[in-house]
Amino acid sequence: MGNPPAYSQPISPRAPMWLTPEEQAAGINRELKVAAHRFLCPVCGKEFSLFQSRAVACKYCPQANKNCPNVRCPYCDSEFPLSGFVVPDKQDAVHMNQYADNVFNNFGDTYNRR
Repeated sequence: MGNPPAYSQPISPRAPMWLTPEEQAAGINRELKVAAHRFLCPVCGKEFSLFQSRAVACKYCPQANKNCPNVRCPYCDSEFPLSGFVVPDKQDAVHMNQYADNVFNNFGDTYNRR
């Protein structure tokens, strides 16, 4: 099957990353870029992001917002370690878990106001 495309390689929010002026003006940061970055599922071959995984595949899992060390494909339900799949190491996995948990735990307060 060969190597996955470069865009599907783990990335670190600590790595140098270009943010366009438009992205910066919209409040996009490195963590958001990593969480929205798409990866290929090694089982089914479909693309998904950390946000997609947590919002769809992990939606009803009690571990989803408790620093779960895994990421789950929303298409085939296969699970992979966050470290080495989305991010390169455990330090980045902890950082991204905290970021994603914070986004989902505060989503209603942030975006559902009328």
